[in-house]
This record gives sequence, structure tokens and C-alpha cells, in this order.
Amino acid sequence: MLKHVPNLLTISNLICGCIALYFTFHNQMVFAAYLVGLAAIFDFMDGAAARILKVSGPIGKELDSLADMVSFGVVPGSVVFHLIESSSWSTYSFVSLLIPALSAYRLAKFNVDERQTRNFIGLPTPANCLFFASFPLILSFQEESNIALLISMPEIVVSLTVVMSLAMVSEIPLFSLKFKNLRYAQNKLRFLFIATGILLIGLLKFSAIPIVVLLYIFFSMVFKPASE
Repeated sequence: MLKHVPNLLTISNLICGCIALYFTFHNQMVFAAYLVGLAAIFDFMDGAAARILKVSGPIGKELDSLADMVSFGVVPGSVVFHLIESSSWSTYSFVSLLIPALSAYRLAKFNVDERQTRNFIGLPTPANCLFFASFPLILSFQEESNIALLISMPEIVVSLTVVMSLAMVSEIPLFSLKFKNLRYAQNKLRFLFIATGILLIGLLKFSAIPIVVLLYIFFSMVFKPASE
């Protein structure tokens, strides 16, 4: 029975993504964003459970990619589509299709790329999804913040969609948040990033989420994670 726990967590991720997609169709973006956050938690838990229970296999890997495609590819694409469509730049709303299209390529590439066993090459789809899924939360609860002012500009959203989608299929090496142990010497970059992220979220709340994702890219480019 225990060997099925990781797959059940992955399916929970998928179900959250499907329900989130339903809410985007009904223009309830805040509920969709919360469900994306829950899907991300399940996505983290399935890998952790697989490592703890020492169960893994090709089905789990493929199932994880299929779930991620829905929760972290299709859903953020739908969120961005509705944000652009309701703006003065509605003509460009189909630019949002770059997110699911390049998410699919990113996930397929990850499954066959032997260089990504420990760290990542290109922005992971969950990170890209959280970046865009945070927009409805910022616009709803922090509408007077500087970040809200920026993302309320459709030209900014369109530009970010192109840049972040390309980042997923780029050759930029990015560190993973997976811990093999808790030794500081081997995880100092992870500890630094997590501490910085917690501090920013405490100070800026939802507005911190896109900043944290950009910091993740920045830290990776500056410190250049070595393969472990």
C-alpha cells in the first residue's frame, strides 16, 4: 500500500490543477491561484514521499509530468489568457499559449535529459506557474502595491509571458531545492534562498512571489550550481 502513496499525491496535484482550470473558466482567479499553491505542495510531497519510502519507477515519473502539465502548464496559461483578454491588449491574449506549449517541451526534455538528475537546466514549470498564478492574488489583495501597478499593464504581462516561457526551455543551470542532507556546507545556497524567500514573503506577502522566482534565477546565475 505504501508504494502507492507518491502516485496518490501526484494524482492529488492533478485534481487540484483540474479544479483550478474550472475556476479560471469562471473567472475566479483567486480560487484558481490557491489551488495551484495546493498542487505545488502535493508536487513537492510526492517526490519527498518517493525518496522516504524508497519507491520510484517510470510510471511515477511520467504521471508526475502529466500532472504538472495540467497544474503548472495549462492552468497558468489560462490565467494569463484571461488577464490579457480582459485588457486593452486582448488581441495578444493567445501569446499565453506559450506557457502550456513550452511547459510541455520543458517537461518532456526533463524526462530524457540526464544532466538534470540533481539540478535543473531551464526554469522548472512549477516555479513559472507560481510566478503567474500570483498575479490574481496581488491584483485582488495588494492592488496599490508597485508590483500590482506593473502587472496591471498588459504590455508587461505579455512581455513577461514571452520571457518566462523561454526561460523554461533555456540552457540556464538552476539549483534544485531537494535536500540530500541538512549539512550547511552542502546546502548553503538552498538555505540562503529559503531564508531570503521567507523574509520577502513576510514583508511583501503575495507581491513577494514573483520576486522570489526572479531571485531564484538570479541566485542560480550568480552562484552557478555545480552538478552534485
